[in-house]
Amino acid sequence: MATYKKKGYKPQSKEEKQNEVEENSTTAEVFNTLDESASKAEDWVIGNQKYIFIIIAVVAAVVLGYLGYNQFIAKPKQTEAMNDMYQAQKYYDQAVNATAQKDSLFNLALNGGEGKFGMLDIVSEYGGTPAGNLANYYAGMAYLNTRDYKNAVSYLGKFSSDDEILAPMAKGSIGDAFVQLNQQEDALGYYEDAAKMRKNEFTTPMFLYKAGVTALDLGKTDAALKHFENIKENYPTSAEGTNIDIFIGKAEALASK
Repeated sequence: MATYKKKGYKPQSKEEKQNEVEENSTTAEVFNTLDESASKAEDWVIGNQKYIFIIIAVVAAVVLGYLGYNQFIAKPKQTEAMNDMYQAQKYYDQAVNATAQKDSLFNLALNGGEGKFGMLDIVSEYGGTPAGNLANYYAGMAYLNTRDYKNAVSYLGKFSSDDEILAPMAKGSIGDAFVQLNQQEDALGYYEDAAKMRKNEFTTPMFLYKAGVTALDLGKTDAALKHFENIKENYPTSAEGTNIDIFIGKAEALASK
């Protein structure tokens, strides 16, 4: 066990002198070991510094490249894409609100007019940008409204989003296209997926209702009843919830046959 020694203390006995020699020797060994380890580390760094510099250079290049791409390529390209999409989006909005010539306006939204890009041009030119992704949604909805259902499915299927409304709208609109193509089984799957994607008072009851009606058409009364009861329980104040008891009654009547 170590003992406290006063400053200036000198060993008196032979045993104390021997202990002091051993302690000094042990301390020296420790420092020698540390010196050897440090020396080996230095030798390793010196011997491998070429590779270390290469690794550092590669990491720095990747980081700077990413920052440079976002700052000098991605951001300007997104701004350019949004500017080019402005007229096409204007045509689309006009078509949605129009009472006449809706098809003509949707076609202008798709193909452009007045020397400006349409949504299809935006998809082609700016496919890797958020604007290009959004153009897929507009193009798909324009095709759906002009009864080109196969292209509607194609473009809406390319669109991806975390948005509370647009994400389920795109998915459910693919279901609408499949209904028109007489592919009710496919439509039901998309309606159910759209209803589950987000929980809100607008899209959720809308696609639960469409899923219920489609399930009834397919003779799947249990599935239809489940969707209708979901609306009654969780979305009673929605537009679909207003007359939902009628559809519950219809599903129950068909299930009992």
